[in-house]
Amino acid sequence: MDHEKPAACVLDASTYVGFWILKGLLNRGYTVHAAIQMKGSETDIVKKIKEMERVEERLSVFSVDILDYHSILVALKGCSALFCCLDCPDGYDDLIVDLEVRGAINVVEACAQTDSMQKIVFTSSLTAAIWRENICSQTDVDERFWSDQDFCRKMKLWYALAKTLSEQAAWALAMDRMLNMVSVNAGLVVGPAVAQQNPCSTMSYLKGAAEMFENGVLAVVDVKFLADVHIRAFEDSSTIGRYFCFNQIVHTEEEAVKLVETLSPLLSSQPKYECQGSEAYAERLRTKKLNKLVEGTA
Repeated sequence: MDHEKPAACVLDASTYVGFWILKGLLNRGYTVHAAIQMKGSETDIVKKIKEMERVEERLSVFSVDILDYHSILVALKGCSALFCCLDCPDGYDDLIVDLEVRGAINVVEACAQTDSMQKIVFTSSLTAAIWRENICSQTDVDERFWSDQDFCRKMKLWYALAKTLSEQAAWALAMDRMLNMVSVNAGLVVGPAVAQQNPCSTMSYLKGAAEMFENGVLAVVDVKFLADVHIRAFEDSSTIGRYFCFNQIVHTEEEAVKLVETLSPLLSSQPKYECQGSEAYAERLRTKKLNKLVEGTA
């Protein structure tokens, strides 16, 4: 008989990625604290989580405010893992950037004050690594790279800036507090009903999509695979640092057209995501660390 699984907190469980991590944890036998930021009317995902809580004894829902440190502490109590999935459902601007950074700092500090905490798995983005003035100057782009903050500000790439600054802030504080943390830098997330349940984050990620495509750094990841990687990253004691996570690099016209179809109706009227002719652009992203994690825990 398996030993009882530890409790894990997913914050924010009402995000698209957070919800799939929550489902994955429950399927693996974990007790889950679903920490939800309540903003306005309930979304379909929030309604689903509350319905699940009524029938799933291993699921507890907590209402949190990422700017309210004490509400985070309550949700984390007794948890061995935190899956931190901060995202703004209404899209990104310069003000949201600051909010997400402050939230990340509060969450990591709360983890430092939670005695049972063993590991933080921080959801970040490939956009925190790929953006710089000369985006095409590097042959390979891997976990050592960070997006240039000044370039993101100049081009108004607010989503990329938020993910870059919040991840850097989380890393700085986690190291200062000697916390065990890994980050998962996800590609563009696709999956069931993503266009309906995650429209603003999807479009925020795709700001500058043509440049990403032409420079071989436009990558997509299936949400179920992404959630699985998060849980593996917690369960594997050897994980360390950042992990690029994607299933495919979109680098041909045919793949670009398929992506547009996948995200319909979000991109149905935006042919600019296609390229002319049949040229295939070089793939620049590398995932050696991800491959080792997935193969090592298969």
